[in-house]
This record gives sequence, structure tokens and C-alpha cells, in this order.
Amino acid sequence: MATERAALLIAALACAALPQAGRAQAFQCSLPGAVELPRIEPERPRRLPVTGYTLALSWAPEFCRFREDQPRHTRQCSGKAGRFGFTVHGLWPDSGRSWPQWCGGPDLTAREARANLCISPDARLIARQWEKHGSCMAQRPATYLKVTRILYNGLRWPDFVRISREDGLTAATVRKRLADANPGWMPEAIGVHLDGKGWLEELRLCYDRRFMPRACDARRFGTGDGQPVKIWRGL
Repeated sequence: MATERAALLIAALACAALPQAGRAQAFQCSLPGAVELPRIEPERPRRLPVTGYTLALSWAPEFCRFREDQPRHTRQCSGKAGRFGFTVHGLWPDSGRSWPQWCGGPDLTAREARANLCISPDARLIARQWEKHGSCMAQRPATYLKVTRILYNGLRWPDFVRISREDGLTAATVRKRLADANPGWMPEAIGVHLDGKGWLEELRLCYDRRFMPRACDARRFGTGDGQPVKIWRGL
């Protein structure tokens, strides 16, 4: 319990220590009255020392581009529950070049999952992220999800629709725009991941063990600075 309180405190202090600019990205989001959670079948555990963290953020307009009518993604992609920009794919503990995974822990409750549905609008994904990643950094799912909210809500977002219209847009531009909106962040701590056709799929923000920004390794950094980037606006 003391370890969990320490994790929450460190995350909160780390976000407070970074000067903030502007307001957080705002979404129209309605929460469901009931949440159904699937049973997640655990895989082989990989218990490794935690050396840092990655906050993976999906660009929802691109994710939903061909999924608007899929029942599996109704909440995120139909527009009925709101419109989303960057959503939380997951918060992943790192261990050098590997990932601690499937460490075991108590089951996630529907109430706990519901608290994160406006930043990660897929209950199945939340459940799997807790089982696969969160169980290796917290004893309880509520702690893992709260740390995720603290980190996400501590970010400030530039207008990515405007950025998408910039001439000569590259991965370096994306990194710079986000770093400029978040004093204390540096471009080398921001991973940019594209699909095979050059469309922005995901950002991966790299943290050290105290939840302060640190330079990403090559895998988390993703696309090189000079790579052209396209951003689907969902229009």
C-alpha cells in the first residue's frame, strides 16, 4: 500500500513540476450507465525490474477511420459518446529493451474501468492493459488507472487539426509542437509512430522511474525526424 501511495505521489509531483501551457485537450464525452468487462486470459508472466514508463496515445480519428460502423468500437468511433482526439492506448512499465508483462493481480471492476472511459474509450482495452501492463507496476487496478489519469491530464495539447494542415509536416514538427506546448518536455522524449502509408497512428511519451520525461530509445522513438507525416482529421 505504501508503494502505491508513493507511485501516486511521484506521478502527481512530476506533473506539477512541469510548467503547463494552455488547457488540456477537451472532448465531448458521455459515460455509460453500465460497463461490461470481458474476461482477459493471462499469458506467460514476464516479471522484470521497472526502469521507466511509456504512455502510448492513439490518434482516434485515424484509428476510427474505417471502424465507424464496427460494433466493437462503437463507443470510440460512432460519435454517439463523443468525439476523441488522442486517447490512452496504455501506460507501460519498461525494463531496458523489454516490457514487464502479466504479473498478476486483482480483477478490474466495472466502476474502476468507467473512471477512465473518457481518456480510453474502450473497456476491453482498459481491462487488457491492466492485466498485461498495469499489474507489473501497481498492486491494484485503481492505482494504475489513477496514475494514468494524472499523467494524461497533466499534458497540454496543441491544435493537431491545425498542425495537420502545415506544409512540409514531418515527425520533427509533431515532436516540436507537442514539446513547445509542454515546457519541461523535449522532442527526444516523444515517440512518433506512423502506419505504412505515413499517417500518424500513435505518440509514445517516455518517462523515467520518477515519471519525468526522458529520451526514448529507438523502438519507442519510432519514426525519424525527417519522415513526412500525414494526420487524418476525421472529416
